[in-house]
Amino acid sequence: MSGAGEGALRHAWYDDALAFVTGTLFIAFGVAMFSHAGLLTGGTAGVAFLAHYATGVGFGPLFFVINLPFYLLAWRAMGRSFTLKTFAAVTLLSALTTAVPRWAGFAVLDPWFAAIAGGLLMGAGFLVLFRHHASLGGLNILVLVLQKRFGWRAGWVQMGIDGAILVASLAMVEPQRILMSIAGALALNLTLALNHRPGRYVAF
Repeated sequence: MSGAGEGALRHAWYDDALAFVTGTLFIAFGVAMFSHAGLLTGGTAGVAFLAHYATGVGFGPLFFVINLPFYLLAWRAMGRSFTLKTFAAVTLLSALTTAVPRWAGFAVLDPWFAAIAGGLLMGAGFLVLFRHHASLGGLNILVLVLQKRFGWRAGWVQMGIDGAILVASLAMVEPQRILMSIAGALALNLTLALNHRPGRYVAF
């Protein structure tokens, strides 16, 4: 994917602001669906979910704290703009994941539907953020660095990492929930793999 190359589109600040609200709101709603259904996901979000289920501490604060060490990698590998945008997106998501359950609830939510629909929502949210040169920190930074340097598609790399984390979660979560969570991870990462690749979208 081209970054600041000649001919690339440059996003205005209001483009980024709307993208951050849209992307993080999609993801926050997907997180709410996963949390209600007792599902997991991969990456730093998966670690935050496990910590949330184990301690009862809110997902938002845990997600914010877990991401802190990854900003150094972002600064060195992706630059100041990407790091600041990522910090803003993580902060906004942390706030929204706390607020959304207060704004919307689920009288009926089938776990399999939560897995697929929640995964697609989160995948779309990540795609919006990636296309505005931001991420949600953690392993998102790593997969974007690998795509930038080696051309490895972010969705496929993220899918492999997420699968490994979900399998490792078998010690804490029953197998049926893991299968549902894997379906959610597939929905999320296929969205990225099919839509976020070099040459598909050129802007920064």
